[in-house]
Amino acid sequence: TPQAYLGIEAARCPDVVVAQIDPKKLRKKQTVNIAISGCQPAPEGYSPTLKWQQQQVANFSSVRQSLNKHRNHWRSQDLDSNVNMPKLEDEEGWKKFCLGERVYAEIDAESDNENLGIDYIKIGFPPLLSIVSRMNQATVTSVLEYLISWFGEKKFTPELGRWFYALLACLEKPLLPEAHSLIRQLARRCSEVRVLEENKNEEQVSALNLLICLVSRYFDQRDLADEPS
Repeated sequence: TPQAYLGIEAARCPDVVVAQIDPKKLRKKQTVNIAISGCQPAPEGYSPTLKWQQQQVANFSSVRQSLNKHRNHWRSQDLDSNVNMPKLEDEEGWKKFCLGERVYAEIDAESDNENLGIDYIKIGFPPLLSIVSRMNQATVTSVLEYLISWFGEKKFTPELGRWFYALLACLEKPLLPEAHSLIRQLARRCSEVRVLEENKNEEQVSALNLLICLVSRYFDQRDLADEPS
């Protein structure tokens, strides 16, 4: 499904921060390259259209406003007994929490014969609204830093994608300089991986394009403007 790389189906999990993207709309003649210092240009045929980028920014803005509006409601919801959010400084704990023990230990999905079902300890906790609403800005920034550090040496996965999207949605504006530096680092790494993507998996390229698009078109161009509540 189009949501495979940046979230899970909203119909099944309405309480998850999710990105709706359609990779089929990528391949158009009228394309616009996204300019961020140090970013690699998209491979030929994989630059998103301006219309696609504008739609993603509009969707993202709606997600942010909804999250801000309902934050207190979701924060008041009880967490399931298996949800143990790590302490702020526990970098390895957060990587395991977000990515799951299987990805963290780099166990190949095909070679892991267990039927994981929804064992979140193994497959990672999705960015449930009840979880991300409890994260203050220091936590959001730290977890973003931990996952970007991981991504700097590892491949892109759906687990990473959904958390990057959710954490970007949680960042408050105007951005602190540290957060601004982090998201630019994220965009640069996404551009590197996009070029190296051998099979040009359209869903994965779409997910990478989306993250680059949000950093360049949402945060960079509107960084000093506060959003309506």
